[in-house]
Amino acid sequence: MSRESRTSWTIEWTPLAACRTSAPDALFVQGAAQQQAKQICQRCPVVAECLADALDNRTEFGVWGGMTERERRAMLRRHPNIPSFRALFEADRLGHGDRELGQATA
Repeated sequence: MSRESRTSWTIEWTPLAACRTSAPDALFVQGAAQQQAKQICQRCPVVAECLADALDNRTEFGVWGGMTERERRAMLRRHPNIPSFRALFEADRLGHGDRELGQATA
C-alpha cells in the first residue's frame, strides 16, 4: 500500500511502520547516520502518523516520521499553537488540508 493511495488515518500505525524490522537503535543515531535513518521513513506507509505522534507527544530523541529531533523541535517552535498535529495531518489526508496550521483542532 503506497502512502499516496491512503485516504484514511491509521490509529494503530506501529505494526505497519517500515522501521518495525530495523534494529532498535537504527533510528536513534547522531550526525550523518540520521540521513540513513530518514531513508527508512521515505518508504514508510505510515510516516505521517509517526510524525504526528512524535510531535504531539514531544518525543525528544530519534528519527520519527522522517524528521530528526532538531527538525521536530524547529517545527514545534514555528507552530506553537497547534493543539494536535494528528488532527491537522488527518484533515489534510481527508482533503480538508486548506486549513491553516494554526486552525487545527484536537
